[in-house]
Amino acid sequence: MLNHIPVLETHNVFAGSPLDRCEILRGDSGRVDAMMRAADTRFICIWRTKPLIKPGETLRIQWVNGLMALPIIDAGAAWVFLGTADGRAHFAVDISAEKDPENSGDFAGMGIFPDLRMSAASLDRGDAAIIAQAKPLIDWHSRRTFCSVCGSLTAMRQSGASRICTNEACKASHFPRTDPVVIMLAIHEGRCLLGRQKIFPPHMYSALAGFIEPGESLEEAVRREIQEESGVPVGEVRYHSSQPWPFPASLMIGCHAIALDDKIELPGDELEEAVWFEKGLIREALEGKHRDRVWMPPPHAIAHQLIKSWASVD
Repeated sequence: MLNHIPVLETHNVFAGSPLDRCEILRGDSGRVDAMMRAADTRFICIWRTKPLIKPGETLRIQWVNGLMALPIIDAGAAWVFLGTADGRAHFAVDISAEKDPENSGDFAGMGIFPDLRMSAASLDRGDAAIIAQAKPLIDWHSRRTFCSVCGSLTAMRQSGASRICTNEACKASHFPRTDPVVIMLAIHEGRCLLGRQKIFPPHMYSALAGFIEPGESLEEAVRREIQEESGVPVGEVRYHSSQPWPFPASLMIGCHAIALDDKIELPGDELEEAVWFEKGLIREALEGKHRDRVWMPPPHAIAHQLIKSWASVD
């Protein structure tokens, strides 16, 4: 059974934000504007979905002040109120109109704009969680300029938490969406089921995953996805943990599941291969051994935590 598998005492990367989101303040435009223009307010700059980062062994957000951010906002750039921490307000601002901010203009020399997937493992945990809030919101605003109901222009409201159609005959409200994804480790008699896609690096295997469909429970999605991808039927399902995944805006819902048998049949082309792995081999693979046979997803991925949690139990 699954009850003996522990949820390890760790925050998944991109979770655990230090900010109080202060939802109650979002509709108070006067207070939000005053916070935005306070001397100690901090802004995270997002350039074409990439955050401005201060380089170092541990990557941190390179916060900027209002002297740099407010002229961009006043010129029409999208912005979002993220929340407060230590008595200071925190905002995100879209600087995608800049041509090459890393090397020219007001932001030159302040930091770098790295690919978030590649840099996630090196990010400070709290900063990673703030980025996981800021990046999808700024990206969403850039994609929702027009109303999906009538095609008219939309305008930001609620300090960036929503948009509204400017057509008086429509006035449709639009809200950011988060797509729920189940990611699950199937277990059978001391082994776990891992799969690999054609795009994976050689010898890399991971937990199976898929989007939850309308009208489907979390448990139903786990059973369906495992069955569809590997042909393996599943019974008991247990929730493990979740992880915001800002690529572009998903929530990974991690589960363990008991397989009813171990017969693998790949019904489609989604997986190149699916394999049952013994616990001893997985434990050694988590230590970096057997990379010529199998290696695990990196620690910042929830798949790694699902596998590690299962492998930690004798």
